[in-house]
Amino acid sequence: MYDESLSQEKLKREKAESMMNEVEPLSRQRVVIVGGGFAGIAVAKRLAMTPVEVVVIDRDNYHLFQPMLYQVATAGLPTTVISAPIREILHKQANTRVMLAEVTGVDVERRQVVLRGQLPLSYDYLIIATGASANYFQHPEWGEIAPSMKTLEDALAIRSMLLSAFEQAELEPDEEKRRALLTFVLVGAGPTGVELAGSIAELANKTLARDFRHLRPSLTRIMLVDAMPRILPTLPKDLARSAEKQLRHLGVELHVGKMVTDVSGEGITFGGEFVATRAVIWTAGVLASPAGVWLGTEVDHSGRVKVTTALTLQEHDNIFVIGDTACVLQGGKPLPGVAQVAIQEGEYVAEAIQRQLQGEHISYPFHYVDKGTMAMVGRAYALAAIGRLHIAGLIGWLLWVGIHIYNLISFRNRFIVTFQYALNYLTYQRSARIIYHTPDGGKFKREKHSHSM
Repeated sequence: MYDESLSQEKLKREKAESMMNEVEPLSRQRVVIVGGGFAGIAVAKRLAMTPVEVVVIDRDNYHLFQPMLYQVATAGLPTTVISAPIREILHKQANTRVMLAEVTGVDVERRQVVLRGQLPLSYDYLIIATGASANYFQHPEWGEIAPSMKTLEDALAIRSMLLSAFEQAELEPDEEKRRALLTFVLVGAGPTGVELAGSIAELANKTLARDFRHLRPSLTRIMLVDAMPRILPTLPKDLARSAEKQLRHLGVELHVGKMVTDVSGEGITFGGEFVATRAVIWTAGVLASPAGVWLGTEVDHSGRVKVTTALTLQEHDNIFVIGDTACVLQGGKPLPGVAQVAIQEGEYVAEAIQRQLQGEHISYPFHYVDKGTMAMVGRAYALAAIGRLHIAGLIGWLLWVGIHIYNLISFRNRFIVTFQYALNYLTYQRSARIIYHTPDGGKFKREKHSHSM
């Protein structure tokens, strides 16, 4: 009996010591990942079985699947199916812990990450993957009027703005004010702007058409504006022309080659023309997080950190910068800020760290393998450029839906989105048509940096 008690006590003590070692593996080197987006999560998952301590820091507790964010903004999907708690994603990794905190700087000399309201966190390897925010091109005040499409807060603000516009127009007796309420202007004709414009047109002409008694949502005016000479500059010209044709079929007005010169609460001015509107949505350009300032290193015109071919700082091979925060040149051009680039960079960095732990250096530079570019343009119509293969229409839509659902973070989310897409397709209805009222009157105000710090 006595021996059995000692034995049980010994087992308990050994178990407690084992748990402490898992929580604080003091003998292991520490890899700190700032940002829980595509790039940061890719690094963390690849280091799951590596003998290091991994710390993922993010000021939000969730990972966001940004390619489907416009679906939340147009009431097609709820927020929970395109996001997942970071702790849930990484909970099986015994060497990984998650911190809900905000990074405000990096002390390169002391190898410490500076946190708001907390003690600094030391690192052996540092990965900066803090993403990007909207670029208002020297006019940050426009951000108070024209929400961007970078965060869940942005998407919810846009959704409330869109749905509230129809509700207010239903009650508005003045014809001129009603027209302004039903005029939606999107600035930026890249994939996000095109997808959002097509989805708003479908929302107005199909989903809401039968729900209002005193106005016709089909009178909605949707304008897509860009300073570039054509829409979708990252796609081949033939696919861009197909997108233009489809957008016009949906009733979207295209205004390309026209620069925005003013945005106010009364409307927007572009190409010398003033348009009265209460709803401007900003989908043009990105601005990197302040990581370059933290690190005291060279950045490009968008604030992205210039890195080596191994994705490190020139003077510090233990500091990696990836995702939208990094300026990575390939073929003389910077890589686009898309999910596949971020994921591949994250996987490369994880391998580089594993090699360094073994006393080696990764022998080849990072090279992005382009798996194709896609864009949705309304109901059952999408574009896909996969190598020399160009697809437009229903087949492109099926590819877009299949690939995006497959890349969602969990089986639960894949199942719900598949069911929701099928229901939306068959009925034209959108279940997430809820207007959220916040204490500040409906605006989601937040510091305009990445969601990933």
